Amino acid sequence: MSDRQQGRADGRKVRVVVIGAGASGLCMGHALDAAGIRDWTIYEKGHDLGGTWRDNCYPGLSCDVPSRFYTFSFAPNPAYRSMYASGAQIKAYMDDVADRFGLRDRIRLGEEVTSARWSDGRWQLRTSAGTEDVADVLVSATGFLHHPHIPDLPGLPDFEGAAFHSARWDHSVPLDGARIGVVGTGSTGVQIVSALGPRASRLVVFQRTAQWVLPLPNFRFSRLTRWLHRHVPALGRRSYRLWQGMWEHLFAPAVVRPGWQRSFLSTACRLNLRFGVRDPELRRKVTPDYQPLCKRLVMSAGFYPVLQRPNVDVETEAIERIEPRGVRMRDGRFHELDVLVFATGFDARAFMRPMELVGEGGLSIDEAWAGGPRAYNTVAVPGFPNFFMLCGPHSPIGNQSILSVAESQSAYIVSWIRRLEEQGLPAVAPTAQATRRFNESMREAYPGTVWVTGCRSWYLGADGLPELWPWTPERHRELMSTVTPEDFEVHGPAAEEALTPPG
Repeated sequence: MSDRQQGRADGRKVRVVVIGAGASGLCMGHALDAAGIRDWTIYEKGHDLGGTWRDNCYPGLSCDVPSRFYTFSFAPNPAYRSMYASGAQIKAYMDDVADRFGLRDRIRLGEEVTSARWSDGRWQLRTSAGTEDVADVLVSATGFLHHPHIPDLPGLPDFEGAAFHSARWDHSVPLDGARIGVVGTGSTGVQIVSALGPRASRLVVFQRTAQWVLPLPNFRFSRLTRWLHRHVPALGRRSYRLWQGMWEHLFAPAVVRPGWQRSFLSTACRLNLRFGVRDPELRRKVTPDYQPLCKRLVMSAGFYPVLQRPNVDVETEAIERIEPRGVRMRDGRFHELDVLVFATGFDARAFMRPMELVGEGGLSIDEAWAGGPRAYNTVAVPGFPNFFMLCGPHSPIGNQSILSVAESQSAYIVSWIRRLEEQGLPAVAPTAQATRRFNESMREAYPGTVWVTGCRSWYLGADGLPELWPWTPERHRELMSTVTPEDFEVHGPAAEEALTPPG
């Protein structure tokens, strides 16, 4: 056994650095503490924790996963006030989790990790504040939708009104009585339009692609219900399992395989469109040319009613350019506006970038992912020792609660950290062969998913195939519950020694 191995076996503990203090990062911190791993730090680029629920604070924001299920299983939330929690409620929950489990003291706010290099058997880190740190294990919990995308429209800098992305909402801009344009009709755009329709003097919805809408009413929980969940903790745990079962047996299977679930949801969307939009011309405009569920399904009971208000217009012509006082369409028509909101999504393939991540032998993540993001079992990358990801490439983000995904992946990462300590291993990374097998198995499963039925979405990679988990959430949990040593290789002084199976 090498000196380095002997030192670790004699009690030198692994140091862990987590990048990102959103939901996944908080989950990882809790998992480390629960496992008795004390030497860890979370670096967060923002000046507050919360990730998505810190950055997004636009009118109408809510989560499309039922609130009783949108919690960590270890921390039910009796404070939720509605079936689909608002962004403010979820942000408050994230703050509560950080305080309840003593995570806040381990978070370094306002420090973006700008570079991480594998050198001398450890990760050498540098932050935007000039801090230098080292880690035996590096965990990326940066999320996947945090770099806003704004289309490059001619004339946009000349617009005299207020213009901003939905994730950079300017709350100083008055909205009541304003003439507002919303570019984009995905989930975010639908929520913004539903909230601003009654407030604007005129609202123009610039639609590139029509969306299928599932009409889910967001009813409020009664005071009695909230009181019971607050004073009977077992009720919160049971509610979580109930809604988890409903989600995983109705919505989750519908997108990955044909069956009654897909037929049921598709029929519900079509009936909502047929009977929810009375005007035939408007119905024609908002009728998609692809199957329901092919793109991320929009869930809203208020969108179609708002579209039929007299002050709301749906614009399907392409935008020619932005002018100082509004938007010029390709057919020459002009929409005079005071506010222009871009609900145009994010760079879904950035992950931890623009951080400079350099693995063994000087291999950068940009080089490793030159053909698109690829991972081993959703959590690791060949050539990057002791590097793990939460909600990384191929994770089941298209049919599962991200909080549940983060729990499964955090448990998997902790199991590897314990093995590093117990076996005195310097570092491990998945083999290229094992990673290739995993990606090939996904490609074989994609024909059964609804994502390949004929639409364009951010779910698809450059090759036109989905980049999401093509199986059920249960299968992902099973995968994360098992460490397969033969899929990994040792890096560093003990590279000649084989990994041992779980004991």
